[in-house]
Amino acid sequence: CFMLSVNVAITIVVVVVTPVSFLVAGFISKSTYKMFRKQSEIRGEQTGFINEMIEGARVVKAYNQKENTMKKFDKLNDELTETSLKAIFFSSLTNPATRFVNSLVYTSVGVVGAFSAINGRLSVGQLSAFLSYSSQYTKPFNEISGVITELQSAIACAAKVFDLIEEPGQVKEAEDALSPEKFDGNVSINDISFSYVPEQKLIENFKLDVKPGQKVAIVGPTGCGKTTLINLLMRFYDVNKGSILLDGTDLRKLTRSSIHEGYGMVLQETWLKTGTIRENITMGNPDISEEEMIREAKICHIHSFIKRLPKGYDTEVSENSEDFSQGQKQLLCIARVMMSKPSMLILDEATSSIDTRTELKIQEAFNALMEGRTSFIVAHRLSTIREADIILVMKDGNIIEQGNHDELMKQKGFYHDLYQSQFLGKAI
Repeated sequence: CFMLSVNVAITIVVVVVTPVSFLVAGFISKSTYKMFRKQSEIRGEQTGFINEMIEGARVVKAYNQKENTMKKFDKLNDELTETSLKAIFFSSLTNPATRFVNSLVYTSVGVVGAFSAINGRLSVGQLSAFLSYSSQYTKPFNEISGVITELQSAIACAAKVFDLIEEPGQVKEAEDALSPEKFDGNVSINDISFSYVPEQKLIENFKLDVKPGQKVAIVGPTGCGKTTLINLLMRFYDVNKGSILLDGTDLRKLTRSSIHEGYGMVLQETWLKTGTIRENITMGNPDISEEEMIREAKICHIHSFIKRLPKGYDTEVSENSEDFSQGQKQLLCIARVMMSKPSMLILDEATSSIDTRTELKIQEAFNALMEGRTSFIVAHRLSTIREADIILVMKDGNIIEQGNHDELMKQKGFYHDLYQSQFLGKAI
């Protein structure tokens, strides 16, 4: 108000020219954002590459890929350096450019004010006050421009986080979803279809009825949909068409937690959390007694190995621990599911990393555990599924053969050929 009351022309110069600094800052920011985004992408690629190479260091060495790996790393590093330098250089122009524009405002006030003072329309004191006020008016613009660089870098880094947040979440559970404590194990699969990508069909018009306590084995070539079927039974995914009933109730009307508690899973990929062996194997049943835990460990043929460790059951382990072989890790995972006493079982290549002698012993333990429990067994070793009540032979997402071992062998179909190829060395 003071500036307007003294000299309207100079006030208009200050108010109109100062916002030009925002236009300059905005123009530079658009370019620097693209550079910071590219910097973030290259850094992510570099981090992923480093992690990948460290995890696969033995394979890299075994195939003499050290030089090629270093060349690729150097290339990524050079790209990151070049992009970072450009981003930092252009972003550093924002504040000086803003200050330059605001200096023009100060200069304009000085020049116009000087002529006004010469002509007697403005006193020297008023000119001095104008210069002081214009400097104070432009100061916040300078401060804001100094933050723009950091803001652009932060937004570029946050872009990937925003992309993740915006990803569609899993289907919400119904408000009246049921949560049974136990299941009998009656599973009915009614004409289901499912695919991860709409254009690529995987499982189509799949039907199956499993009675409580039955052992169902699933075999077939790689990529035929065996593991996908397990994912659907666990409701890691919802079917695109049809329905899966558990004890007569659609899985979509049950809580996911109750479904997961109903199944005990042993997968081909072993996973151990960071903690003690005791914490890992009792994860599904933390209240198990010491005597019961040891008894189950002995059944799994892991007790003697654990006792040889310095701290026994209190020995620290982790997912990437190299103190244990893959077979020993898988035995720990088997012990974990046996201690949880689930209503139903899913065994996905559960003994793939165990030697044949131990596998036979574990199979006895599994048979005892599966007694009276509905069990789904995915296996490539056909010797492990001969006792199954139903053997499903899958190919391209469909059941092409179904029956027990003797029935399928008499049919002399795909299962017969697969069995012959494993045990007699005949080609399919």
